[in-house]
Amino acid sequence: MEVPFFKPDIDETEKSLIDEVLNLKGESKVEKLEEKFKEYIGTSYAISTNNGTAAKHLAMCALDLKRGDKLICSVNAFPSVAEVIRHFDAEPIFVDINKDDFNMDPKKLEEALKIHKHKKLKGVFVSHIGGQPADLDAIYSLAKEYGVKVIEDASYAMGATYKGKKIGSTGGDITVFSFNPQRMKAVAYGGMMVTEDETLQQRAKLLKNHALTTNKWDKYGNLGYVYDVIDIGCKYDISELNAAFCLAQLQKNDKFIQRRREIAQIYYEKLKDLPHVELPKKVREHNFDLFIIKIDKNRDGFARELKERGVYTGLHFIPIHLLTYYKHKYNLRVYDFPNALANYQQILSLPIYSAMSNEEAYYVCEKIAEVAHKWI
Repeated sequence: MEVPFFKPDIDETEKSLIDEVLNLKGESKVEKLEEKFKEYIGTSYAISTNNGTAAKHLAMCALDLKRGDKLICSVNAFPSVAEVIRHFDAEPIFVDINKDDFNMDPKKLEEALKIHKHKKLKGVFVSHIGGQPADLDAIYSLAKEYGVKVIEDASYAMGATYKGKKIGSTGGDITVFSFNPQRMKAVAYGGMMVTEDETLQQRAKLLKNHALTTNKWDKYGNLGYVYDVIDIGCKYDISELNAAFCLAQLQKNDKFIQRRREIAQIYYEKLKDLPHVELPKKVREHNFDLFIIKIDKNRDGFARELKERGVYTGLHFIPIHLLTYYKHKYNLRVYDFPNALANYQQILSLPIYSAMSNEEAYYVCEKIAEVAHKWI
């Protein structure tokens, strides 16, 4: 048997909505996606984009980030977080993580806020890792104290909750999402930016399509007869086909979360007390976009053994300070972020997705146990 790291869950819902687009029937799927997303998250404004990184970059555009501005972010994040900051010639300020939940450590954040307290410090870019939210109460409190905005990357936390509220409606200034964070070659791409701030919403909506203004757009996105350009914009609007696919996935997102939690429960039951394997700690509510274990020695060798048995794994994430560009740009040392480094040397993400069968989950557990018991 082979168990891929991820496989999309697709049924007639996606096919039906895509057929409507191809047959030029029904309402705009882009508009419907934004409307349904607002309802799902519980937010006032939602702006769709063609992928999750575009949503991050658009968020920086909406904030009117400038050269020399600074944003504090976790060193344990996907590189796109720091990347979109650097595109403005602004500076990412990295902080270490909590070893248990892999999220930004509020104590390290406070230290960074004290050091970088300056008018150029614009905000905190928070990544919610693997579907388990960061400590938002502490982060929001510090952001308020230091007068900076909070931008949240919920690429791995769509539908996740913090104290009963969905991420995106808990008090951050901007939250961005990805509809397909697990795959480099996805069936369809899509992203979303949500906010309660009308000014940020209007600026993002303007800039996502070349900063064009016109009196009229039709349902297919055809431009009105007379237009103007009032700023430097981007081309980040999502296509109707991608929107149709993302809309179908959104409609099933709660089912996806429930299924991943069922698989996580199998993992917790079958992998407990194994030698060399540490299971993820549930510090807060968790939707298990990722199931990240720790291997106490030779993680890479362990992963190779699993792959030889047909079990494919992932790595989330290589700390940004170890990546060549950022290491050289900011003269970062390997041991500058000890918690992130220690985790990186051990973490391994297991397959967990809604299309996964119980048989596949039990097979993963069987093979992990097989390798763990012979591991030296």
